[in-house]
Amino acid sequence: MILTETKLKGAFIIEPELVEDARGFFARTWCEREFAAYSLNPRLVQCNISFNKEKGTLRGMHYQLAPHEEAKVVRCTMGAIYDVIIDLRPNSMTFRQWVAVELTAANHLMLYIPEGFAHGFQTLEEDTEVSYQMSEFYDHASAKGVRWNDLAFGIAWPSDVQILSVKDQGYSDFVL
Repeated sequence: MILTETKLKGAFIIEPELVEDARGFFARTWCEREFAAYSLNPRLVQCNISFNKEKGTLRGMHYQLAPHEEAKVVRCTMGAIYDVIIDLRPNSMTFRQWVAVELTAANHLMLYIPEGFAHGFQTLEEDTEVSYQMSEFYDHASAKGVRWNDLAFGIAWPSDVQILSVKDQGYSDFVL
């Protein structure tokens, strides 16, 4: 695996190293030792998938409060997404900054999202599936979000939002 840190400290793009032959390829997508070598949280307690029928579907921006903060590894297994993370760690030099990465089934890239970040994505194709590996169990009382179009962040989404849940529409402006 090739791990490349983004401009947001602790957030990494993970590129699997493909071992190819006539059958196709093989690649590691998670390794406890490599995660530990980069000081990433190697704990894995839950895996989730999200299937999205329509191009332009937006999910986010979600996070969990302490003590249930979660690190995530996100990969698009079918289709394509514009994956966005926001650094919500008040003591971070990149507080309130965001990064976007295009994750597709074809490029096999993954995004490691550390604790203290909000996460969301917009689908770039119909019939898109996203896989999540989580370091913490989902806790309904700790689940929070920030508005996807909050001017405090100024996220540049690739297209108009076609589908957005009522919950994601209802998040208020970000307040420290």
